[in-house]
Amino acid sequence: MGQYDRLGRIGIWSGAWTAAVNGAGVTYTGAYDEAAAEVEALGYGAVWLGGSPGVAVAEPVLKATTRLTVATGILNIWNDEAADVASQWAAVERTHPGRFLLGLGVSHGPLVKRYARPYSAMVDYLAALDAAPEPVPAGRRVLAALGPKMLELSRDRAGGAHPYLVTPEHTAKARAVLGAGPLLAPEVKVVLDTDLESGRAKARDHLKLYLALPNYTSNLLRSGFTEEDLADGGSDRLVDAVFAVGDESVIAARAAEFLAAGADHLAVQVVTGDPARPLPLAEWRRLAPVLIEG
Repeated sequence: MGQYDRLGRIGIWSGAWTAAVNGAGVTYTGAYDEAAAEVEALGYGAVWLGGSPGVAVAEPVLKATTRLTVATGILNIWNDEAADVASQWAAVERTHPGRFLLGLGVSHGPLVKRYARPYSAMVDYLAALDAAPEPVPAGRRVLAALGPKMLELSRDRAGGAHPYLVTPEHTAKARAVLGAGPLLAPEVKVVLDTDLESGRAKARDHLKLYLALPNYTSNLLRSGFTEEDLADGGSDRLVDAVFAVGDESVIAARAAEFLAAGADHLAVQVVTGDPARPLPLAEWRRLAPVLIEG
């Protein structure tokens, strides 16, 4: 991984810190700082902030830790002007040098009123980051890339890619596009539940939002799934492909598949099906020995 060695092989992906910092029905308390510190102590290399965070969301997580990499997974380019992001990135870099990774994405048409020409919009956004008084270096940003064109842009104008809702097979194809150098850090969904039907039910509940977003469904169709797989909450085939459902050994085996397919780093998202537990610390503790030390 070169410059990304500090990420390690395994990080965690969570929207919890974003929701708390933004006041999205949750209050940011010391428990969030304590959770970040524990994630670091457990040996995870990064926290990927879900929920379309701005740069400011990274600041408390960085303050609560000493060596953890904090990444936006992803910052929505329609929400924040590139010049502002570059200025904010530079301020964070001065305070926490080398620890913040800027993940950028184009989001989805149904969620963004002014969504148009997403690939061109990302090209323009990267150009604006380059032209800022304090530019964000290409090697310190990654793109939420699924299709070939965005993966090529991740290779040519960024430090790599952070694909979401993908399989090991997609990871192998992404690595072929990126080549050997750029970072490939897919998000990996897991459900720690030894009851397969219960675990699949949690997975389907989580999957509902994504099956309504064309960027994801188009990528799944490109990946060999059918319209029937996408219907009615997702077929067992789809659920079992995009989630690892089972005990620690099942999840460790899926992580190994992603790494063998060419991933450098995995952003592991634990799905519990329990909105009252935004920080699944028990699961992060259970997984650390098999994912990080295994």
